[in-house]
Amino acid sequence: MRLNTLKPADGARQERTRVGRGIGSGLGKTAGRGHKGSFARSGKGKIKAGFEGGQMPMQRRLPKIGFRSKLAKDTAEVLLYQLDKLDAGDIDFAALKAAKLVPSTAKQAKIVKKGELTKKFVLKGVLATAGAKAAIEAAGGKVEE
Repeated sequence: MRLNTLKPADGARQERTRVGRGIGSGLGKTAGRGHKGSFARSGKGKIKAGFEGGQMPMQRRLPKIGFRSKLAKDTAEVLLYQLDKLDAGDIDFAALKAAKLVPSTAKQAKIVKKGELTKKFVLKGVLATAGAKAAIEAAGGKVEE
């Protein structure tokens, strides 16, 4: 084997199609672009995403549904049974962050009723659902806004 005899395997490299190079090439004259129309022009052959040829596009035919609250993205949910893992006493937003129950990107927290609560807690400056408030107060705790 010599370096001057090396060549790629058959079919590994394909020559690029040279359009507009005469009748014999099969892609002469209009160079595969057909006759006239927007696709025959340079720089005009783009159709915007979602365009369906003048038919009412799908994204306009379907109804607008749902609502995404901008506040929800900044509010972290803390489940009631997760509070049970903390030491009893006063709990505020900083304490929840320190316990890593709330991500660092969150701006506020909300306690949601899921699971049981056995310890007494005093919540300060943390939101809570009605069910969570009732569960905290039933355990002997208090919710201060």
